[in-house]
Amino acid sequence: MMEKSKHDEMTQNLDRLIADGALQGKTLFLFGHCNATEELAELLFYKGYRIEAILDNSLTKQGMLAKDIQIVSPESVNWEAYQDNAAVLIVTRFYEAMSRQLKNLGFPGKTWKLVDYNTFSEYSLSGETIRRKKRRLEYGQEVLLGIKRKYPGYFRVFCPFPALGDIYFTAGFLPRFLKERGEERCVICVPTRVCEKVVSLFGDYPAEVLPQKELDAAIQAVIYTQDTHSFIAHQDRPYVVQLSKALYAKEIPLEEIYARGVFGFKGECALAVPTKWKDYSYLGDIHPGRAAVLSPYAKSVVALPEEIWRDLADDLVRKGFQVFTNVFGDEKPIEGTVPISPEINEMKSVVERAGLFIGIRSGLCDILRTAGCRKVALYPDYFYCDTKWKAIEMYSIDGFENIAVGDGFSWRP
Repeated sequence: MMEKSKHDEMTQNLDRLIADGALQGKTLFLFGHCNATEELAELLFYKGYRIEAILDNSLTKQGMLAKDIQIVSPESVNWEAYQDNAAVLIVTRFYEAMSRQLKNLGFPGKTWKLVDYNTFSEYSLSGETIRRKKRRLEYGQEVLLGIKRKYPGYFRVFCPFPALGDIYFTAGFLPRFLKERGEERCVICVPTRVCEKVVSLFGDYPAEVLPQKELDAAIQAVIYTQDTHSFIAHQDRPYVVQLSKALYAKEIPLEEIYARGVFGFKGECALAVPTKWKDYSYLGDIHPGRAAVLSPYAKSVVALPEEIWRDLADDLVRKGFQVFTNVFGDEKPIEGTVPISPEINEMKSVVERAGLFIGIRSGLCDILRTAGCRKVALYPDYFYCDTKWKAIEMYSIDGFENIAVGDGFSWRP
């Protein structure tokens, strides 16, 4: 599932377009197949709109169906036939490149960006844009100054994106990074409380939780002022490095991208082992060694069909397992299972008590790398962005049973 703030932003922007009549009478296309695009499709269906097709540059995805919508290449559409009666809605990070591609193909309609992931750059030199960016830089300097005053003399690490796996890698490589830099004190700036709990697994680093707007502004101030006592720990945000482009030439696991690319390590690059776990308060409710914890939800991964999880749960129940679904917020448990909502730093105790964890490949799988139980990661059968590498090639984890879920998949314990 999308991060709630991004889903709210998408919904608000879509409602604004509808209220302004911008979509009335238009043939609608979506660009870029991903989990966010599927959520936008569901939202449009709910509001009574029909989607002509999903555009995608991946040759593997073209010809497939997503939410019963055909995935096609942008080049295959006769854009001239639509004149100005078509609109393309985009909720991926690659709006600028996609919009430029459509323009080069002769698309005469309007493209709409419903989620702004890339607030660090804007392709305009208008006076208003420059004034607005200057105001944000000044705001970011104020936020950065507040952090400096609260943590005087501390080295500052900024984690721009609320992806648990990225936070796990950052915190896991941080001890070596700080030692090599000769830094003794460090504050880690993160966008959510859940991210803060991931950081806490690795030690007593203070973590400063900032609203995304403040975090982005502070990071922009770090870049523009060339603050050498701050470090931005991410492989493609704020889009000034774009290490992920190396993936177009070579398959590189995300762990390696962080170790070699983000932190610049040479030689062996072992992650620190998290030790600051807590026990779940209701462990006694879990049948030891005869329970399973399912984790079907993720913010940045294309969802697996619900029937896969239902079949899996049914099979486990038939075999005498007590079956839980890990849920957060308004997420619904898989039919026939019990909802469970431990804190992120309690999950290890839960799955070790249960004996079996099965989850869609997400940051939670990274957090459970050291858990002592049977662990299964299910991978949607898609390519990472528009590279030639499958998700299972990029994200396989040692100690897990890594299983790709393609057409005709059925659970085999």
